[in-house]
Amino acid sequence: MGLRHRILKDFQRNKIIYFMLMPVVLYYLVFHYYPMYGVQIAFKDFSPGKGIWHSPWNDFRYFQQFFQGIYFWRLLRNTLLLSFYDIVFVFPSSILLALLLNELRSRMFKRTVQSIVYLPHFISLVVIVGMMVDFLSSDGLVNRIAVFFGGEAASYLQQPSMFRTLYTASSVWQSIGWGSIIYLAAIATIDVSLYEAAKVDGAGRFKQMLHITLPGILPTIAILFILRMGSLMAVGDEKVLLMYNPVTYETADVIGTYVYRKGVLDASFGFSTAIGLFNSSINFILLIITNYLSKRLQGTRLW
Repeated sequence: MGLRHRILKDFQRNKIIYFMLMPVVLYYLVFHYYPMYGVQIAFKDFSPGKGIWHSPWNDFRYFQQFFQGIYFWRLLRNTLLLSFYDIVFVFPSSILLALLLNELRSRMFKRTVQSIVYLPHFISLVVIVGMMVDFLSSDGLVNRIAVFFGGEAASYLQQPSMFRTLYTASSVWQSIGWGSIIYLAAIATIDVSLYEAAKVDGAGRFKQMLHITLPGILPTIAILFILRMGSLMAVGDEKVLLMYNPVTYETADVIGTYVYRKGVLDASFGFSTAIGLFNSSINFILLIITNYLSKRLQGTRLW
């Protein structure tokens, strides 16, 4: 039986599934794969009049400008630090919350807590940053409380040293509840008899969580960690754009915001494309490495 015949037979058997899959395939083809045609302007002196094909090659000039530029190390440092804080604080926070919620015995209290911690996820990012601006302004709620207790008012969003702390803390607040859902679902699949056997052996609640619950959700943690590493360099550009200002560029400016300024504001399309291509290449390499290490160390992988 030929390959073509097998494909046609499989399509006839599962044609409903293929039709359901078609919109997703079309979405990725139109919005993710077709735009890759424009990536070549990173290697050309792009001119809208000449078009992409007829624009001359530039011998990697944009890449050299970026790597030798005065902002390269600052952008790389800020991007890696914000991503590092995200992995260290934001990523584990959802795991910890899921483990704690699983230990609650009162269903009413558990549902109440879940509803409260889920709510920030549904608040617009613009609204979140707007709340931060209002609360952290010189006459905002935080400063009023500080002054009431004898402290001094400060403009927190104008201090470069405070940017990473505020960015990370607000990310934890906004994502901790929603991120815990998938871990709670993974916990629900763990065999209850394992906990019963642990009780017979004298294991307390903490040891059950440590030796049964945590290993039970480890494959889920590994998969999500691989996906997170695949976007390590794509730190939240939208949130940084809303939060930062020229005063905080030293600690807030990341590769994504620099691409926005060069590509959209300065219309340097080729230069911004080169930076974005560098960013995507690093993310792809990290994804491959993390998937390989997860497969070797834990046996869990994406492919």
